[in-house]
Order: sequence, then structure tokens, then C-alpha cells
Amino acid sequence: MGEIPQVPVTELPDDFTADADRVLLDVREDDEWTAGHVHGAVHIPLGDVPGRLDEIDPDADLYVICHSSGRSMRVLQYLERVGYEGTCVQGGMLAWVQNGKPVQTSGPTGAGPA
Repeated sequence: MGEIPQVPVTELPDDFTADADRVLLDVREDDEWTAGHVHGAVHIPLGDVPGRLDEIDPDADLYVICHSSGRSMRVLQYLERVGYEGTCVQGGMLAWVQNGKPVQTSGPTGAGPA
């Protein structure tokens, strides 16, 4: 396994909704997601990732975000072992918010009001 690449939040779009070539995977728990997430992100909590791999497009550029990067790195190590490539969002949602990037709040499924 090689070193997992990282990207600063400043190099990412504020919204992943209309970007079919890129997937932002949020691996935080439901309560964290509800409190605020990136618009257009895909929410699969860390423990659910192995059972929900079919929801992750293997051909898209994959970015993984969590609270501060720890869980993202663990998920990316696992995904690398099963044939996926991805990039860790450096600093996670902490860095996202600290850089003034917008967040959306909604229910656990992500299907709530913006």
C-alpha cells in the first residue's frame, strides 16, 4: 500500500451535487452528518462502508471526509485494499468550516432542507 494522498479543502468545490466525475464520501456518524455536511456529499458511516461499496462509483474521483481526517484515512486504507483509489480531505469538516466553506444541515439520509 502506498501513501494516501490528501487535498486541502480550499482545492475542492463547495458543492458536489452537479459533479458526476467526483464523489465526496462523508464517513461520519448520523448525528455529525445532521449537524452539517457538504452539499452533494454521499453519506456512508465508517462502519457501513464495507456493506455499501456498491454505492461508491469506482470510476469517479473519490474524496473522503470525516471530522478531522482520522476516519477518512482508515476508510481509504480499507478501500485501497479492495481496489479503490481515493484522496483524504485534509483536516476534514473542521478545516471545511474553518475555511468558511458552506455546510448543509438535514436528516440522517441527507434528504432534508438546505
